[in-house]
Amino acid sequence: MGFDLIIKNATLPDGQVGVDIACENGVIAAVERGIKAGAKEVIEANGQLVSPPFIDPHFHMDATLSLGTPRMNVSGTLLEGIALWGELKPVQTVDDIIERAMRYCDLAVSMGIGAIRSHVDICDDDLKGVAALLEVRKQVAPYLELQLVAFPQDGVFRDPAAQGNLIRALDMGVDVVGGIPHFERTMQDGADSVKYLCEVAADRGLLVDLHCDESDDPLSRHVETLAFETTRLGLQGRVTGSHLTSMHSMDNYYVSKLIPLMVEAGLHVIPNPLINIMLQGRHDSYPKRRGQTRVPELKAAGLTVGFGSDCVMDPWYSLGKADMLDVAHMGLHVAQLSSRADMAWCFDAVTVNSARIMGLEGYGLEKGCKANMVLLQATDPIEAIRLRATRLAVIRSGQVIARSPHAISELCLTGRPNRIDPAQYAPKSTGG
Repeated sequence: MGFDLIIKNATLPDGQVGVDIACENGVIAAVERGIKAGAKEVIEANGQLVSPPFIDPHFHMDATLSLGTPRMNVSGTLLEGIALWGELKPVQTVDDIIERAMRYCDLAVSMGIGAIRSHVDICDDDLKGVAALLEVRKQVAPYLELQLVAFPQDGVFRDPAAQGNLIRALDMGVDVVGGIPHFERTMQDGADSVKYLCEVAADRGLLVDLHCDESDDPLSRHVETLAFETTRLGLQGRVTGSHLTSMHSMDNYYVSKLIPLMVEAGLHVIPNPLINIMLQGRHDSYPKRRGQTRVPELKAAGLTVGFGSDCVMDPWYSLGKADMLDVAHMGLHVAQLSSRADMAWCFDAVTVNSARIMGLEGYGLEKGCKANMVLLQATDPIEAIRLRATRLAVIRSGQVIARSPHAISELCLTGRPNRIDPAQYAPKSTGG
């Protein structure tokens, strides 16, 4: 018997070492030591880490790579970014969006990303972003799973056309209902928008992912309404609150009530560490708030927390390179997740947790899962985050679709100098 591909002598994220992974017909056919069968291609992992693909559960692909068009965000704030995006929307074309998005997808795949949930602005009567990303979703389907969120950037009630555009976008095939309650005109409008959006999703059998309380205002508490509506409508496990940055500033007593409500509702949570740490706390002098939501507490409560990248080179963030290990690295530092267990969990936040939030099927490294994986130049998940490890090979459906050369010295990679022969560094005898 022969396989399409075998990866030999791999280390898995759960700590298993010396494992072979065999792939056949796009599926993982065996995960065991010492597979003897041949294969069309054999990759020797040499004990390095094989992971399921990285997952980005929160992104804005309709804006990506638009940095500087039509101008730069001088203040660097969230609100100027929103205003700048409003200037770009009328002048960009469907083809512009497709071209940028396709370039980004190529970059993302090369960095080991296997699935992206992208919000797409529907506060545009032409729905250019929706049309563009539906086309991109079709084109990238063989090598990247793209899930789209109908996102009323200007507020589903604040923008007079947004409710109609939301329904049109969903009818066109957008996957998830989005929203931005804290950007509505009043707190009540925000609460009403959560109710409306959850009812739309319940009627259509769809997932929900709201930009929720992306603010430093401790009184922005729409996540409480989101938890209530989720429970009222029986949407447990289908609803995500993204950002939740106001929770960082909330009173501890209130949070002690809020988190159990979120657990009862089975909410998922997506912080976006790179963007949250860049945009929040802008009205503070010193000390400045970090802005990222209460990741350790949400994690300890048993909620599924996945880290998103949010933006790359767009009106809100001028950096980024589609590196989910960069995202995990920042999330680890901002949340002070410094124990070994917590650091390893940060790797889960950009892989298995985010896959669970997106509802991906066949994800993982078990027999019968889709043969999608990444070979990393690291020996464990913590080292992968520490080094932002090189993606040596990206595999989709049992086929290698991207490769990178080794880029880090063995000494730097392993952190184990005793593996280097000391004799080669011994002083040479001069005789006498």
